[in-house]
Amino acid sequence: MKLSAMAPVVLRSGLAAANDRINVGFIGVGGMGFGRLRGFLQHADVNPVAVCDLDTRHVDRAVAHIKQVRNQSVTTYTDYRKLLASKEVDAVCIATPDHWHALPAVQACAAGKDVFVEKPLSFSIGEGRAMVKAARQHKSVTQMGNHIHNDLPNYRRVVELVRSGIVGKIQRVSVWKTSETKGIGAVADSKPPEGFDYDFWLGPAPARPYNANRSHFKYRYFWDYSGGMFIDFWCHITDVVYWALDLQAPTAVAATGRRQLTDDSGETPNYMEVQYEYPGLDMVWSLNPIGPPGLEDWGIGAAFQGTEGTIITNYGEHRVYVKGKQVMDFKRPDPSIADSPGHLREFLNSVKSRQLATCDVEYGHRLTKAGLLGNIAMRTGRRIRWDDARETILSDKDAAKMVTRRYRKPWKLA
Repeated sequence: MKLSAMAPVVLRSGLAAANDRINVGFIGVGGMGFGRLRGFLQHADVNPVAVCDLDTRHVDRAVAHIKQVRNQSVTTYTDYRKLLASKEVDAVCIATPDHWHALPAVQACAAGKDVFVEKPLSFSIGEGRAMVKAARQHKSVTQMGNHIHNDLPNYRRVVELVRSGIVGKIQRVSVWKTSETKGIGAVADSKPPEGFDYDFWLGPAPARPYNANRSHFKYRYFWDYSGGMFIDFWCHITDVVYWALDLQAPTAVAATGRRQLTDDSGETPNYMEVQYEYPGLDMVWSLNPIGPPGLEDWGIGAAFQGTEGTIITNYGEHRVYVKGKQVMDFKRPDPSIADSPGHLREFLNSVKSRQLATCDVEYGHRLTKAGLLGNIAMRTGRRIRWDDARETILSDKDAAKMVTRRYRKPWKLA
């Protein structure tokens, strides 16, 4: 079944009153997870009740921060399943490495929790599909953590401009991100640090000897756990394109890439070109250390090329060009997209109202899977054709196997 064709969503009844506190459990409190913890604690109606991480150093830092800003203690866990079993927890924030997004999210929904989960939504397309199914089946409120969508007003104005037709019909979109120029180094395998449950951290990923470069922040540069800088930023930058054009799925994807860094043990590319074919639209995604000509100072960006002109944007600003020259005095459309209360605040409001958040898992899945398809095309070296109704790659059995991943025993995505 195509997920976007599902029946209207009816969420379960939520908290009794709009001023009730929301008991939140935090699964993964390392780099991004600690940042999310700090962000959630800025909201008075968030009651932190539980912290879970496989590294005791992360747990200790999170507990100390909660004590400092809230003067309260929390229950700590090293097994997220025990946190999910707690009836005290209303909602969870999942800020784990990519290969650990799906399992706790699906099981959190089954346990009756609401879920905030970091981007990219999933490690594989099959996992994303399972996350949407679980959220709908158990009527959980969800939000994917692509916070630029709601934390800055710029994307809203760009969406309004594109939809206004000021640059005509959009025929092509170019998206880019500048990439790293220095390697992550190369270190020998070793024993895991004291207090770090490395086997649990691997979870559904293949068994590997511990290596300091393969865990915590640097995990994103290894195929076992993520899809590199490309997938790390895909949801942030391409979000404005999907939003403005209401894009669904590409019909075909081709890609090439390489990792060209010295003193480096990483695997994912720092040079990558991906060509997406959508009905009536081409999109090219570029990852390399140098920005586009004339925009070298823009580390990220998207350019909407229309029949009458071009709109370019990054996170915080946008410009309009006609016949190669920037236009400053164009007429803006009346604002039509309401301001956001903020990405975290929107999730918390949705927990109380039981209304879908703007970056609910279904939108997160639609957005994430195109990025995952780009990595599949790059890794196979072939142009792949995508059947979105069945969510499968056509006429390429090897590529089709990469739509889902085989979990290491005993882990199962139920």
